[in-house]
Amino acid sequence: MSEIDWRKMPALTALRAFAVTAREGGFSAAARRLNVTHAAVQQQVRALEEALNCALVWREGKALHLTPEGERLAAALQDGFTMIQTAVEGLRAQGAEKPLTVTLPPAFAAEWLMPRLAKFWKRHPDVALSLLPEPRTVDLREAGASLGIRFGTGHWPGVVAEFLTAAPQVVVAAPELLGGRTKLSLREMSMLPWVRERDWPEQMQLLESIGLKPAAMKFVDFPNEELALSAAREGIGLHLETEALIEEDLKIGWLVKIHELRDDSLGYYVVRPPGPMSTAAKTFIDWMKDES
Repeated sequence: MSEIDWRKMPALTALRAFAVTAREGGFSAAARRLNVTHAAVQQQVRALEEALNCALVWREGKALHLTPEGERLAAALQDGFTMIQTAVEGLRAQGAEKPLTVTLPPAFAAEWLMPRLAKFWKRHPDVALSLLPEPRTVDLREAGASLGIRFGTGHWPGVVAEFLTAAPQVVVAAPELLGGRTKLSLREMSMLPWVRERDWPEQMQLLESIGLKPAAMKFVDFPNEELALSAAREGIGLHLETEALIEEDLKIGWLVKIHELRDDSLGYYVVRPPGPMSTAAKTFIDWMKDES
């Protein structure tokens, strides 16, 4: 197929106006089909004739006819626009059948989303979801994802970020580690063991912000947030965690909150590529906001 020289192509609006005029048999009928004025269609067709330097239509009384050149162009446009319409409808159908793919931190998926997911599907059974738990910040397009859930300050290049929920960090521990206590001094916290996830260096800065000295503390490292949280539930050590992910633990007493770090700059955000958003994506985002 030869390369298209777009500089020599007439305006698409003029080609569309002529194609509809040829199909409908007149300017007025074409105007109704395109929801524009009779004069607008006529002007577009005249502009196309000037661009091509040939007549495309001619009148006989009130009837509008196509010239041989007009017949030839009308046939080509009919084939071309039909192919475009078929491709567009195919893509729309594919998009409607394709599940909504969401990347998100594994702990957020396990602790926040999964307990609520049955409620979402009960309300929206027509929305298919495909979850991609991933601890790293991934490129949405490379991952083939429509949406992402990210923890941070809401500033990431190349995406539109919408605030989902605040993410205050809390120091928690299993009741057996605390021996009945519900509050600990900084000295008491520094003397007890801690569990932490290996790939979150910022947690050391957060601990320093409340007056602790991590360099002098004992830590047991785990490769991810889920295992660190499980270790905290088992009483292995104190743990710094996002409160939104352990609401149920605190409610039923598996974990006890002994300190809270307030940092309004941190939160969970829904991110998406710039541009139009599917109905399924909007439905899912609205539901998550209602749940937050």
